[in-house]
Amino acid sequence: MNPAQKPQIVSKEILKKIYLPRPEWSHKGNFGHVLIIGGSRKYSGSPAFAAFAAFRSGSDLVTIAAPERAANTIASFSPDMITEPLKGDYLNNSHLKPILEIAKNADAIVIGGGIERKQETASLVQNLLKSVRIPCVIDADAVHAVSLNPEILSGKPFVLTPHQREFQSLTREDPTNEISHRTDVVKFFAARLKTTILLKGHTDIISDGERVSHNTTGNPNMTKGGTGDTLAGICGAVLGMKFDPFTAACAAAYINGAAGDLAAKEKGPGLMASDLLDKIALIIK
Repeated sequence: MNPAQKPQIVSKEILKKIYLPRPEWSHKGNFGHVLIIGGSRKYSGSPAFAAFAAFRSGSDLVTIAAPERAANTIASFSPDMITEPLKGDYLNNSHLKPILEIAKNADAIVIGGGIERKQETASLVQNLLKSVRIPCVIDADAVHAVSLNPEILSGKPFVLTPHQREFQSLTREDPTNEISHRTDVVKFFAARLKTTILLKGHTDIISDGERVSHNTTGNPNMTKGGTGDTLAGICGAVLGMKFDPFTAACAAAYINGAAGDLAAKEKGPGLMASDLLDKIALIIK
């Protein structure tokens, strides 16, 4: 790697760029409305984790569009939640029009958590991402959907948040655990796809094809399901506050990992994704 392009380590200094003192006359909507698209008959936790994390990261409003069973389940979790139940057990193209209508009032989208890998759902993801212009976090099975038609990413304000297997699905490249190699392949494919990629791992690698950063917060107790959903929700919140995709990805990686480090001090291997939610607010504070 060119020494002049040595990756930066994400630090808590990034929080000072994002979480400035709020003006006294701030009002609802000044700090973002995030639309979470996800869930299925089987999975309701993923979009809920993303929504709670977006709230804890400063979003004013969070709306969840999900198949009706997931949406109704999520609505019972908290009165903070706004849900849009969509008919059926899985997302499909019949939901494209209502989701685009909801998205007109959103500042950022998070898509993918709990949607499952069904052909009709992948088609919806692709058609939705072709249609929207606002920033999006593409996570979980939405990464797989995009891998079937990656040109839809080009030049849009998107952040992909794959783990290693999802990255392999997207790029057909299996990165080793050697940090230099992971850095090179993430930067290469971010440039090739003209997007921002956050490859999750022991060290998170973030690149927009030009800049590269490493995030070293986080710990092995965060292997639990749901910790990637909290990351996606944090990233959506920062995008919704009008920060660029690379900055949002770096901040989300730092906050999520640091929240996991705080939670691990208390819970150790018993850590669950829900343990991160209150810690997110403490890290930002």
